[in-house]
Amino acid sequence: MKKQDATKMTLFALSWPIFIEVMLHMLMGNADTLMLSQYSDDAVAAVGVSNQLLSVMIVMFGFITMGAGILVAQYLGANNPTRASTIVMTSISINLWFSLLLSVLVYLFSERLLALMDLPQELVGEASLYLSLVGGLIFVQALIMTIGTILRSYGYTKDSMMVTIGMNILNVIGNYFVIFGPFGFPVLGVKGVAFVTIGSRFIGLIALFLLLYRRSGRSLPFRSFFSYNGKDVKDLLHIGVPAAGEQVSYNASQITITYFVAQLGTVAITTKVYAQNIMMFIFLSAVAIGQGTQILVGHLVGSRDLEGAYRRGFRSAGLSIAITVSIATIVYFASEPLLHIFTSNEEIVQLGQILLLMTIVMEPGRATNLVLVNSLRATGDVRFPVVVGIISMWGVSVLFAWFFGLYLNLGLPGIWIGLIADEWVRGIVMAIRWKRKTWMKKAFVEEEEATSVQSSL
Repeated sequence: MKKQDATKMTLFALSWPIFIEVMLHMLMGNADTLMLSQYSDDAVAAVGVSNQLLSVMIVMFGFITMGAGILVAQYLGANNPTRASTIVMTSISINLWFSLLLSVLVYLFSERLLALMDLPQELVGEASLYLSLVGGLIFVQALIMTIGTILRSYGYTKDSMMVTIGMNILNVIGNYFVIFGPFGFPVLGVKGVAFVTIGSRFIGLIALFLLLYRRSGRSLPFRSFFSYNGKDVKDLLHIGVPAAGEQVSYNASQITITYFVAQLGTVAITTKVYAQNIMMFIFLSAVAIGQGTQILVGHLVGSRDLEGAYRRGFRSAGLSIAITVSIATIVYFASEPLLHIFTSNEEIVQLGQILLLMTIVMEPGRATNLVLVNSLRATGDVRFPVVVGIISMWGVSVLFAWFFGLYLNLGLPGIWIGLIADEWVRGIVMAIRWKRKTWMKKAFVEEEEATSVQSSL
């Protein structure tokens, strides 16, 4: 597979397509929320809780996806395209079989999964319907994630962006038909939204496969899809399991916090969904900068430019803080009309404004954490962020959310205190870790391997 030299590309060149792609992924969820809000607030809450569960399952595919993205970038930086292409096919194969198994389990046990959330009874029916349909075909999303990550690691960040644009266009058009029923089309509500989501993802997956085949020059080692190299699998899991572990812990903690919110009633659940949908656009730039930085740092580590990787990490973190705090401030001052786009319920609007004000305080910690965790992963230092993340997410975020939100009866603002404290703790610890350069001893493509590859060229 031909690569673009990512080390010669600017952070902007790598990040802006990722920014657009991630924004459009968020828009797909927001389109569902916005359009469903015209149908029913209860439908919004049902789909929101179902997507919370699905987000945990999607992160489980990151065990392989994250490892593949990091290894491909490092091997390309070390000028070893053969190993990189083998990793490509192995990662696609493993994630396909794993996600097929998970799809079956979600379809069979969707009601039991939702029972763990202690939902208000009026939400259970629609939530179960959405979860069984979308979750039952979640393997499609697993393959989309894997192929998209691979293309980005090769420097083709625009490819997955264009596919995401197409998926969003199809999703919005489809939602319009199943929710508003133009031209006599039947109004299908949550069921229709689920079918539209599934259909747009299937089409997106086909497009990504075609792009992968084209970019590979029709020369990917397809034998690696059926026959695994033990070292490749070990390498993928060595990086992927700890890296994805942090995300699994985060999403599990968020489900626990959603359980706390459910104790506050349907208004609190709906407010949380609306506020977090808006918040996604605030930290979107940090996500894009973090992923772009991961690609750059991975290539720099593969080429043994560790000091260049060090400087890149801190520059990216500083840029991310400046952008996200500015956006958070602007969003707060526009929060009332933004929330009114979703709902006319004044109680939800007023509570949502408080949460968006508190988000300004959250962003410096979250931006630092997002960028430097991605940087640490790119070097192969993946276990430390997991340990810190698990301790902070449960010992700070969940504990504080329960204490301030439920025990002190501060409601959603109290729960937000827990979220803010968690992001700041992890951001500070990751900055210290990056500053101490401990990760330089853990770079995954070892010096001897990189030297031998260089000497053979």
